[in-house]
Amino acid sequence: MSNISCGIVGLPNVGKSSLYNALTKNESLVANYPFATIEPNVGIINVPDERLIKLQKLYQAEKITYANIKFVDIAGLVKGASNGEGLGNKFLGHIKQVDMILQVVRIFEDQDTIHVNNEINPQNDMAIVNTELVLTDLEQVNNQLNKIIKLAKNDKIAQNNLNLLLKIKLVLEKNQPLWLEKFSSDELILLKPFNFLTLKPTIYVFNLSETDLKNLKKQEQLTNLVKPSKCLFLSASLENDLKNFNDNEVKQLLEDYKIKESGLEILIKQVYETLNLQSFLTAGSKEVRAWTINKNTLAPDAAAVIHNDFKKGFIVAEIIDYNDLIKFGSVIGVKQAGKIRIEGKDYIMQPNDIVNFRFNL
Repeated sequence: MSNISCGIVGLPNVGKSSLYNALTKNESLVANYPFATIEPNVGIINVPDERLIKLQKLYQAEKITYANIKFVDIAGLVKGASNGEGLGNKFLGHIKQVDMILQVVRIFEDQDTIHVNNEINPQNDMAIVNTELVLTDLEQVNNQLNKIIKLAKNDKIAQNNLNLLLKIKLVLEKNQPLWLEKFSSDELILLKPFNFLTLKPTIYVFNLSETDLKNLKKQEQLTNLVKPSKCLFLSASLENDLKNFNDNEVKQLLEDYKIKESGLEILIKQVYETLNLQSFLTAGSKEVRAWTINKNTLAPDAAAVIHNDFKKGFIVAEIIDYNDLIKFGSVIGVKQAGKIRIEGKDYIMQPNDIVNFRFNL
């Protein structure tokens, strides 16, 4: 699977670039005025995975290759963007290119950082962003309807698309994003080519002050604002500061805030969960590596992530469970315990699988 891409979006001056810098350990411009980011900043980060470090020691591997995620810091959106305000269509076009949306919502107070609407109002901020995305999708639906209506008279696929677009139009006209609507698997297949913005999986990232990281009552109130969508809470400025400390210092700082994991670690886990992803592992003396796949992927399709030829000539998958390897201490120990499995084409990959694909070309 190629890089998963997450677009960091929101109003100007809500902390998008600070979050991006924290994620990617970069130093992009963070400025106290709208549209400090014009062209999107793009960074690729490794997905933390302690299993790979342990496997490198066991296999004496030359290198580790982590799974990764691409983050795109997109310019701030303003009211009227769908009609060209601010960076308008340019901004919305950048969102088209990502797999999912991280909508950053400002909660922190800071007199030195101007809020574009001169007030901290998360509900209003989210409504502005979502409305602009909805209006963009609605415009696309109306354009598509004009094309499909004529075709639908003699084309069954076009008729199906027409019925689905009419259904979608009703949702969007209520100013509701499509991610709140339930679609069948067949409908989602038909919708995929349209690449609607409000159908992209979305996580709300509430950017709090460091003080509010301990305010569970406020966090509960914010969670209720976005149900059933997923959300998380972090301080982008704190996360940005953490990148300058070593692991022990970071651990101590998090303990001071009574936090078990950094916001970035939680965010990455939520990205995987929201996109229904998991990793499988390969290991040897040259490299230990994590490979990203969708959950419920069959073994031959997982093999294709490494190379298409592996799927074409797939014979079996030789699998060791990571926990068994750690328990018995070596591949020989796992083999002696009878814990190495041989799985065929119908095997559904599991998250802790260490795999050796056997294939014949």
